[in-house]
Amino acid sequence: MNRLGPSLATRWVIGILVGAFFAIPLLSTLIFTLRDPAGGLSLVHWIRLFDPASAAAIKPIWTALGNSLILALVTVVIVLLLLAPTMILLNLRFPKLKPAFEFAVLLPISIPAIVLVVGLAPIYLQIGRTLGTGTWTLAFAYGITVLPFAFRSIQASIDAADLKTLSEAARSLGASWPTVVLKVLAPNLRQGLLAASLISIAVVLGEFTIASLLNRPVFQTAMVVVQKQDPYAPAIFTLLALLFVFLLLLVIGRAARGTRKARS
Repeated sequence: MNRLGPSLATRWVIGILVGAFFAIPLLSTLIFTLRDPAGGLSLVHWIRLFDPASAAAIKPIWTALGNSLILALVTVVIVLLLLAPTMILLNLRFPKLKPAFEFAVLLPISIPAIVLVVGLAPIYLQIGRTLGTGTWTLAFAYGITVLPFAFRSIQASIDAADLKTLSEAARSLGASWPTVVLKVLAPNLRQGLLAASLISIAVVLGEFTIASLLNRPVFQTAMVVVQKQDPYAPAIFTLLALLFVFLLLLVIGRAARGTRKARS
């Protein structure tokens, strides 16, 4: 028995307080969406999402949700194809550069989003002239904002795996560097890569400031616009988005457990 740790009653109190902190706002939002104009509770506002008569009012949300999902996919690709290989290379070949790299990737978390936009605005003027003003181009900015969170997730897996031994063993057997990264190192970093992908999706779906100031229609900005006409639809989509991220978390947790069982 660990006498330095909290007692069972203390753990229960902390658990209940933390659970209430998250559950009360969600429950209040759910009850709000179930409020019937005629009195009582009903699913009338949920049914209206699929009603052709009210489709025009919430169409911006559906369109913006598609934009956000594309953004999430592109951002995840940036994290997996740029950040993860760079971290592997640093840990294997340039360990002395790790402190400087860590400082650089953690820097965005200390810079307010509005300051980032001020610096990104001239860059996006050039991006707009060369690549167009499509919403997907926001992935370059989101790739910067997710760096601190994705870095920590991937680095935790790198610290838990002996990359140097694995890579040297694979190279001694004649494997090329792409084969080493994709077939030897990536499976051992699977949990961190999945966690980084989940965090990237959650950040993209919840980001508002950058998209709003750069005038791009995404999920959060569309909900603000629709809320002026229908306050119930944004609340419903918020709950659905949280449910979507929660299901992704379960899938990633199950995949990570499967990876650990396969290793054992």
